[in-house]
Amino acid sequence: MEMTLNATDLKAFLDEKVILYNKPDFIESDPIQIPHSFTQKEDIEIAGFLSATIAWGNRKMIINNARKMMELMGNTPYDFVMEHKEHHLEALDGFVHRTFNGVDFSTFIKAIQHIYTNHNGLEAVLNKNIQNNSLQNSISVFKKTFFEIEHQQRTQKHISDPLKGSAAKRINMFLRWMVRKDNTGVDFGIWESISPSALSCPLDVHSGNVARKLGILNRKQNDAKALAELDVALREMDSNDPVKYDFALFGLGVFEKF
Repeated sequence: MEMTLNATDLKAFLDEKVILYNKPDFIESDPIQIPHSFTQKEDIEIAGFLSATIAWGNRKMIINNARKMMELMGNTPYDFVMEHKEHHLEALDGFVHRTFNGVDFSTFIKAIQHIYTNHNGLEAVLNKNIQNNSLQNSISVFKKTFFEIEHQQRTQKHISDPLKGSAAKRINMFLRWMVRKDNTGVDFGIWESISPSALSCPLDVHSGNVARKLGILNRKQNDAKALAELDVALREMDSNDPVKYDFALFGLGVFEKF
């Protein structure tokens, strides 16, 4: 079933849902709670990036496993990334979340260290290649930079490439966390070099289905083309802060079974 609302009513309906879900108690059931347990910028970035990387499947399991990741790094992610020796990575061997395993985890630690040591950090890499007010090209270049270190081919699948057709849900979610400034304390807004207007919605099965029911997305697959279509619709409703509507689409899908 499709809901037929005119543009004004649709925007009003979604704006209401943003207010309903974009508030602190959203954090309790969401992986964003993991970076929220840190205060240093680099700790928040790394905790957020790793938590977002494994954000697929059951949310409770994602949160438990992301917390386990932090514990394996002594709950000091930035220090662990920068100071670890090879033997420290052996502790990560047994980690597994779906298809993300200890080898992937160790590779990610080395790659993140490479990003901070040689490229001035995650924000500096991701703010460099924004095109047409979209971060999708930036994500693609980021993936290449990330895997400049020695790695197994299998680990590459854990960072999506929008230029190869992916909606890159997890990294778009991470970018929302870092870039978007809300006044409610959910998203961090600590990456001031990137404008929230360039963000894209973390498109997943829930937000995609809701967007189709609302008539703001026609494409059937949740891929890069669908994301581009959704971007246009959300930017028409709010060009400065389009991904605030992620809260509405996700909330309608997950909490309201819309």
